[in-house]
Amino acid sequence: MLTWKDIINYCVMGNPKPDKRVEKTSEEWKALLSPSQYRIAREKGTEPAHSGALCSSHESGKYHCVCCNAPLFDSTIKFNSSSGWPSFTQPIQQNAIKYEKDSSYGMIRVEVMCNTCDGHLGHVFPDGPPPSGLRFCVNSESITLAKHTHEQ
Repeated sequence: MLTWKDIINYCVMGNPKPDKRVEKTSEEWKALLSPSQYRIAREKGTEPAHSGALCSSHESGKYHCVCCNAPLFDSTIKFNSSSGWPSFTQPIQQNAIKYEKDSSYGMIRVEVMCNTCDGHLGHVFPDGPPPSGLRFCVNSESITLAKHTHEQ
């Protein structure tokens, strides 16, 4: 289980190696994504609080990167943070997320990105629920939900 100390270590010492990399030109990303997805995922934008379609979704499934479809989070670790954005306590696997110090807007935060394609997801904060204490605050426009089906 990742902790805040692990996140800070990744920011300082370097991120875990992803299972694979996906790299495209800006033109290729623009052809694949909607304008709002591109603005948020590729240009580090954000959506207004409480506006994202996945903010209040509690359906069972896995959340994937909207850019490259890499799995990022599982619905079992999603929680209602009342922050206005989908929130998770852990990534689906340790090397799914890339972490970088973000000192924009006069604040110091930790940006979270897809470790496969560098798509901007949001930020992680040390104010989440136990046991990890982490809150991955993610833009709905940066992720898609692949719903679990109950049929086998």
